[in-house]
Amino acid sequence: MENVDIIAACSDLGIHIDGAALGPYKLIESIDNHNIIKIDKLDNIRKDLSKDNKRKNLKGVNLFNVKLYNKSLQSLNNNKFPLTIAGDHSIAIGSSLASIKKYNNLGIIWFDAHGDFNTFDTTISGNIHGIPLAAITNYEKKYLTDFHNGNYYNPKNTVIIGARDLDKLEKENIQDAGITVFTTEDIKNKGFEHVYEEAFKIASLGTNGIHISYDLDVIDPKFAPGVSVPVENGINETEAFKFIDYIIKYKNLVKSMDLVEFNPLKDVNDKTLNLAKGLLYKVLDIKNP
Repeated sequence: MENVDIIAACSDLGIHIDGAALGPYKLIESIDNHNIIKIDKLDNIRKDLSKDNKRKNLKGVNLFNVKLYNKSLQSLNNNKFPLTIAGDHSIAIGSSLASIKKYNNLGIIWFDAHGDFNTFDTTISGNIHGIPLAAITNYEKKYLTDFHNGNYYNPKNTVIIGARDLDKLEKENIQDAGITVFTTEDIKNKGFEHVYEEAFKIASLGTNGIHISYDLDVIDPKFAPGVSVPVENGINETEAFKFIDYIIKYKNLVKSMDLVEFNPLKDVNDKTLNLAKGLLYKVLDIKNP
């Protein structure tokens, strides 16, 4: 990718588990010769870990996403490609909405073990990192996107890849909205080439481009244990890297990207760190040091 702004979005306010806010710094520490924008964790926000709060850290998530949204828009308006290296997946509200604000009509490919399509009415945990895709498609219309004055992502151009841990009500939300889902079983049965090609076709149909949001928990924890909510039966390393090949193949369509949920506190022998760096370096077309 050319003309990249790397945005280090260091927040884990969207989840009750600590550690993902540390991930961006670990991933970018060896990157030189790229413009790096840092958005630090909000020190004035005390993280709420209570199990009975169904809108955990709502104020902090919104404050952080407003900062990220504005930084991302600034990057986009300078004709840059914002690559957001982030903590938990709630940051995608800020990054992806900035991109559709700039380009008006985008599709989205959401690479994730989870659907992230709960609403505040259906969430079990209250963790906002389980809601962002519902927010940016305007399926969840409350609380999370008041700062955005623009279009939302159309569910018919929205694709989830790698899902294998969906809440019952979340699954009903996804079906009701008309989101396309390719599970890891679909990848095994149909082949990753078919699934990836279909995803880009669906997300680009009638749009001005695509936002990619890549959650590392899509990868099986045998290869990437360092995530906050690991789920068995994920994709393998080959499939993880091949998706980056498709991003490069369709680079004229891809307008922005997130790489999220690396949690160094959960990693084992730097497995996830090394794999995530490999993915990042491949996107940036730089040699792995």
